[in-house]
Amino acid sequence: MATSPDTMKVHTFRRYEDDDFTWSNMQDKIFLEDTSYKCPTYIQKTPPCQGSCPSGEDIRGWLQIVRGIEKAPAGMSMQEYAFRRSTRANPFPSMMGRVCPAPCETGCNRNDVDDFVGINSVEQYIGDSAIEGGFSFNPPEAMSGKKIAIIGGGVAGLAAAFQLRMMGHGSTVFDDHEELGGMARYGIPSYRVPRDKLDAEIARITDMEGVEVRTSTRIGRDVSVEELEKDYDAILWTLGCKNGRGLFVDNWKDVPNAVPAVNFLEQFNSGKMNYTAPKVVCVGGGDTSIDVVSVSRRIGTLADYNEKPEEVVYGREVHTENPANKVPAEVTLTSLFAQDQMTAAEHEVNDALIEGVTILNEVMPVEILVDENGRGVALKVVECVMEGSMPKPKEGGKETIIEADLIVSAIGQYGDLDGVEDFDNGRNLIDSDQFYQVPGKPGHFAAGDIVRPHLLTTAIGQASIAAESINHYLNNEDQVKRPKVDKHHFDLMDKLREAELEPVAYEEAKADDLRGTQHAKFAVHNYDDRSEHEIVASSELFLGHFEKVDRHLRTEDVPNSEQVIGHFMERVNALAEEQVVEEAGRCMSCGMCFECDNCVIYCPQDAVFRVKKAESTTGRYVDTDYDRCIGCHICADVCPTGYIEMGLGG
Repeated sequence: MATSPDTMKVHTFRRYEDDDFTWSNMQDKIFLEDTSYKCPTYIQKTPPCQGSCPSGEDIRGWLQIVRGIEKAPAGMSMQEYAFRRSTRANPFPSMMGRVCPAPCETGCNRNDVDDFVGINSVEQYIGDSAIEGGFSFNPPEAMSGKKIAIIGGGVAGLAAAFQLRMMGHGSTVFDDHEELGGMARYGIPSYRVPRDKLDAEIARITDMEGVEVRTSTRIGRDVSVEELEKDYDAILWTLGCKNGRGLFVDNWKDVPNAVPAVNFLEQFNSGKMNYTAPKVVCVGGGDTSIDVVSVSRRIGTLADYNEKPEEVVYGREVHTENPANKVPAEVTLTSLFAQDQMTAAEHEVNDALIEGVTILNEVMPVEILVDENGRGVALKVVECVMEGSMPKPKEGGKETIIEADLIVSAIGQYGDLDGVEDFDNGRNLIDSDQFYQVPGKPGHFAAGDIVRPHLLTTAIGQASIAAESINHYLNNEDQVKRPKVDKHHFDLMDKLREAELEPVAYEEAKADDLRGTQHAKFAVHNYDDRSEHEIVASSELFLGHFEKVDRHLRTEDVPNSEQVIGHFMERVNALAEEQVVEEAGRCMSCGMCFECDNCVIYCPQDAVFRVKKAESTTGRYVDTDYDRCIGCHICADVCPTGYIEMGLGG
């Protein structure tokens, strides 16, 4: 969890203490003053926000664009340029800016100064601006003629369709629902992901020529695997996990009104459940459980409720009316963990409490109490402790009986592989290797929750790698070892080409004497891209450069317990554009120059200089005159971003 500014100490950052006058690192120690052969080299590294992002977004890049440091090409707005940079990795910025739990913010180096950069809020702005601006994707016109079957139309399948189309390959997305979106549509309530935003981001993908869609079609029932293998050049399994795990109590399967959370949420999100039971208990602690209890409070119940709530949850009945005379449901959430250790986002937990949900922490279910008809009437829980990853009843722990008309399990999910059992690894999931190929089944690939249930951003990242692997497969190319930091990195050569500054051909520019070639135009000199191998830590930054700047917080529309029934307004409100630009300006640009001029100002030899304006672009703002440099190390010491290291320049 990111550091709260309320608990941060006020630091006075100093790179060196008094009386420190020798290098602690032996490698540095042997190079001193004018005897040094080391000069500043400019090293691009991965920032920890990107290193923490499972979909590998170039977060630093689009923050630099929004704040105005990296300029858009002529004729393109800042908003569109940021959108195009963001969607190289993630085609759903509007949705993910709202619901991603933001491991990037936890990893942000700014936590060691004051508080993380509000990355999600900037991403939401980028996504919403793209929808308002009508931005579309620009896939290559040339098509490979190859076509991939994608089984599952959630974020993994749609992200893969996007990535494959940008590589020139067509696809057909199969889904057994009436609409695409997977868990984003059927698992997340509309007050967290507005459906107009979700629909727009899906349509942007499916509107691309070469991307086809077949909904209400189940593989293994309506279409066989053999047919897919005959008609398509590769198959990608992105089925997701839409079966919920039951509680680990003896009579779970025998209690009719004990149901999985995924079924509960699907019926609500499909518009088929307008109210629920008077007393609802949900066991979980993650975001799914928060959605269950928040939905239960919003839809309420009936004063004269006499239905069997599981009939609606399992789709055997449908609510055709939405009565106005609803009353609040009594809703309880139980979790194995203390409140500050729950896996749900902290603000989601706090919102649920405001909405009137009762939360019992550090308790485990031990028994469902039933009546003479076998229906659950209460859940017995006991105080517990965690031993490794398993809960154990606390010795002498207090037991609590929670009355319930509906008991919901939100403790995990697994895949529905009926009809395609040959792919089941015995755990209702599909195995894959490091390239997301299905072992022993050439031409088959898998990504998303069906490989390992996790975050939406994880599914998007896996889809990107799987698409790359499919591209290698279709081109009969050997797979190479993946880089240590497998991300969508800023590419200096792409930026130089965009600015018409790319190096000339070697044969055209080389000289007879290749010594002292720093002025030659056939290479990018004095620069190294280590972003595939290194994540820059805060210890490599000059943190003293950064003043404390409060984070811009998005406001939330959270109803209290008396306002909650029928409250479906969007929960998180967007920042204004001015606030978004200021928030992006809090980015410390870890591992990349952000044009602060410290190295130029503090160089005692005037050896570090700004590149001529006509030759300057992001990543090539400063250079070094080797005839002047004495290797004093000052430029590296005062570089706020860790972009400068002392090395053998060239």
